[in-house]
Amino acid sequence: MTETRKPTAIDQIAEKWVETMIDLDPDTAVWLGLPGRIGEIGDHSPAGHERYIGEAKKVLAALAAETPVDEVDEVTKTDISYQLDLDVASSEARLFERDLNVIASPAQGIREIFDLMPTATEGDWSVVSKRLGNVPAAVDGYIETLRKGIADGVTPARRQVVEVAQQARKHGDPLGFFFDFTGAAELEGGAALPESLANDLRAGAEASADAYSRLAEFLETELAPAATEQDAIGRELYELHSKHFLGAAIDLDETYEWGREELQRMIDEQTRIAGEILKGASVEEAVAHLEKDPARKLHGTDALQKWMQETSDRAVAELSRDHFDIPEPVKALECMIAPTQEGGIYYTGPSDDFSRAGRMWWSVPEGVTEFDTWRELTTVYHEGVPGHHLQIGQAVYNRATLNTWRRQLGGTSGHAEGWALYAERLMEELGYLEDPADRLGMLDGQRMRAARVVLDIGVHLGKPNLEGTGTWDADYALEFMRKNVNMNDSFIRFEVNRYLGWPGQAPSYKVGQRIWEQIRDQAQQAPGFSFKDFHKRALDLGGVGLDTLKAALLR
Repeated sequence: MTETRKPTAIDQIAEKWVETMIDLDPDTAVWLGLPGRIGEIGDHSPAGHERYIGEAKKVLAALAAETPVDEVDEVTKTDISYQLDLDVASSEARLFERDLNVIASPAQGIREIFDLMPTATEGDWSVVSKRLGNVPAAVDGYIETLRKGIADGVTPARRQVVEVAQQARKHGDPLGFFFDFTGAAELEGGAALPESLANDLRAGAEASADAYSRLAEFLETELAPAATEQDAIGRELYELHSKHFLGAAIDLDETYEWGREELQRMIDEQTRIAGEILKGASVEEAVAHLEKDPARKLHGTDALQKWMQETSDRAVAELSRDHFDIPEPVKALECMIAPTQEGGIYYTGPSDDFSRAGRMWWSVPEGVTEFDTWRELTTVYHEGVPGHHLQIGQAVYNRATLNTWRRQLGGTSGHAEGWALYAERLMEELGYLEDPADRLGMLDGQRMRAARVVLDIGVHLGKPNLEGTGTWDADYALEFMRKNVNMNDSFIRFEVNRYLGWPGQAPSYKVGQRIWEQIRDQAQQAPGFSFKDFHKRALDLGGVGLDTLKAALLR
């Protein structure tokens, strides 16, 4: 760790902003593993949103009055200001009134935070019980916000409302998450909870399940009839979403055309590698051949979890010897099967003191019991090392230089997901994908990310479809993804619904990778360039927007 940097006025503003965020939304304390009212839940009502925006404007004014004293300050001021300016602009566009989608809205967040709450001691479970008791108020506040959207004529797409209502019904079921979670409650070592606490948890589970049933009822009877039938949000709002997810402004039309070219490049590369796997085979034939190979198959989630952990541990051990300076606390990564079945693979960072390790989560869709190692190897690298875990863990570790906001809360999807895709290609460059099957699996993921650029921009900007027979819509998008992704159809359906309801996020992966590679290509022109040094400099910055990243690394 480097010599501790003396905090500046801008650092102090950033630290105060973290404290404010923890106060406004106790989930932030859970995410960071910091003290806070973690038994409480933030206010999801319109009044809660207005409080957040009011505080954000105060921070913007405070930052505007300060002059950076060094490059660390420059990055901090630039990035917090960029993010909060976008938050204010999004608020003025009333996006919070239609904040509902199948993967990343309060409908999921209120439940998901329980996955990260400590559960080792009686005190931990008491806090969980308190938070369960606060779920109804949080859900009611969220309903109030969505109801305001109905009154203002600002509603999400009906497709998202219907899908989220189904998710909420599952959480409200007596066999759903809340009863599973509390029913399995025990102390570290397997000891039983006191009966009174067990009863409190059961009551909290019932209250939380009832709240989600109430949310489902509202979505089905009030919001669905008022929701828009249009999945597309249009260019103006899409540009706002894109800036939020990238931390950069891009030419959407040029990016759409680049996405089409990149998709074709992935298809051509896959076709070449398919011939290496099975002479003269098409991609589909090579995939069918690999799917029949029992040596590349995992059966059940226990086997999947074990394989993920072993693969991750091996990558950490080897990469830390030769290619990256990985601090000891960052070497710990826990691979987990998520308690939900919505689909998706994701990462959660370590607590600020590393008492909770970074975690890779796999939400396995219901009915999926087999997994192909050739298809998923780069997923482990993407979510783990050298992907998200190394990137985020390194930032958390760098407390000698970075304030808490920079270590834990800064950054964008384009920065994080772009790095993770960059890391997949880097592993190929480092010789970790010598097996053509593993390269085909990596390209399958890269092809999907390229396809998402085309689909996402195509749908939301209402572009002509690729055949020129009409414009992009949900049905066309689904068939397009089926042609370009070799995955379970339930996963593909979920993914397409995700893109339709979360505009701008899906392209941030491949666009972010593009910008990371452009920055590295430019940095390589400098005398004495070193990949290892470049990666360390980049990761030591913590999470930032991509425009800020480029300015910092090429300054």
